[in-house]
Amino acid sequence: MHHIGQVAEQLGLPVYVVGGFVRDKILKRDFKKDIDFVCVGSGIKLAKAVAASLPGNPHVSAFKTFGTAHFRYQDLEVEFVGARKESYRHDSRNPIVENGTLADDQLRRDFTINALAISLNTADYGTLIDPFNGLSDLTDRIIRTPQEPSITFSDDPLRMMRAIRFAAQLNFDIEENTYQGIRQAAQRISIISQERITDEFNKILLSPKPSLGLYYLSDSGLLELIFPELWRMHGTDIVDGKGHKDNFYHTLEVIDNISALTNDLWLRWAALLHDIAKPVTKKFIPPAGWTFHGHEIVGARMTKKIFTQLKLPLQQELKRVQNIVSLHMRPISLTKENVTDSAIRRLLFEAGDDLDGLLLLCQADITTKNRIKIKQYKENFELVKQKLADVEARDHIRNFQPPVTGELIMTTFRIPPGKEVGIIKEYVREAILDGHIPNEYAAAHALMLEKGISLGLTPVAQNE
Repeated sequence: MHHIGQVAEQLGLPVYVVGGFVRDKILKRDFKKDIDFVCVGSGIKLAKAVAASLPGNPHVSAFKTFGTAHFRYQDLEVEFVGARKESYRHDSRNPIVENGTLADDQLRRDFTINALAISLNTADYGTLIDPFNGLSDLTDRIIRTPQEPSITFSDDPLRMMRAIRFAAQLNFDIEENTYQGIRQAAQRISIISQERITDEFNKILLSPKPSLGLYYLSDSGLLELIFPELWRMHGTDIVDGKGHKDNFYHTLEVIDNISALTNDLWLRWAALLHDIAKPVTKKFIPPAGWTFHGHEIVGARMTKKIFTQLKLPLQQELKRVQNIVSLHMRPISLTKENVTDSAIRRLLFEAGDDLDGLLLLCQADITTKNRIKIKQYKENFELVKQKLADVEARDHIRNFQPPVTGELIMTTFRIPPGKEVGIIKEYVREAILDGHIPNEYAAAHALMLEKGISLGLTPVAQNE
């Protein structure tokens, strides 16, 4: 900090450290390894001068349109910006930037707790500049805009989600006037790119208690706009005196439960989406009542659509979430019946590497307030987990590939790729999963020959 102040003084550029670094230092939060500096003058000029004065002369990336520059030094991400005024056209995502004073720069910032600045200048080094009582808001645990919310949120509508994200991350309240500003400006989120919206949403999911942020998103009107499938989970129906639980608030409980167990973003997404198809599969069937038959399978299909529209990764992350969503009823259903080895083998095979995450979700999905039911669920669930461990240790089914391959089948029977190969492979696999034969080559090879001959195929050995 002293070094940057000295370089800035040589250039005649007053400089201040601002934003999240100052906020988190006051809150004694973990240091995030990124620091923002604002100078009255050219931020790009200062960034280049500081980089040139450091060992290794780190490369500076400059963005002249916005007057910003940043570089990486050791394990720090350092950004410099010239003090500026910023405004947005009503239909634009990109700001109009003008040079300004430190006061202008602080006024354009999103919240009072992020508008705090510390001087790095010789005359007043270490002085806190706090024109909007941000220090008081930190003490009172309040999120508040430095100017009228209508101006702050109109300038950059993503700040509405940032307010909610900070409230969730810090366990702060959103000041009433600021919150009403979010409600009034909610529709303006439509001008923000999906990538920026999703980035903020992921940060909310990764907060210590995501339900706080998800509740704010729903209550403010933002959730219906950015994630309508989740918003539609709200509400209950009653027919003939029979109702069902509100699946939105159940989901909030589940996401908080799993967040207490893991920081894995994709497991949190699986928790968020595990019941996403209940609104579209809901039926009332007398005399039983409400059913959501097949919601796990429909939910897995919906997951791909949701990931696509939210621009989430469509490769391994999607497959993992889909698999867990599609299987999330299986372990719990096994606690309600006599568990067979066959059922356990199938779950091990289908879950594969996702088994541990699946079990975490099932544990988080127990939200009943009935102490007797909780005790029973947990005891039964532990039995299922032990059975899974026992069967896996004996049969090695998790992630297994059947001992006979398609290539072996084609070579053995001198047949090209086709229906018969698939029939034989599936027959052998099912026999292993059902426990009819052990998961061993000799038994699988013998069954392959038997099935092939029953299909009218002739093994090579019988021709020679």
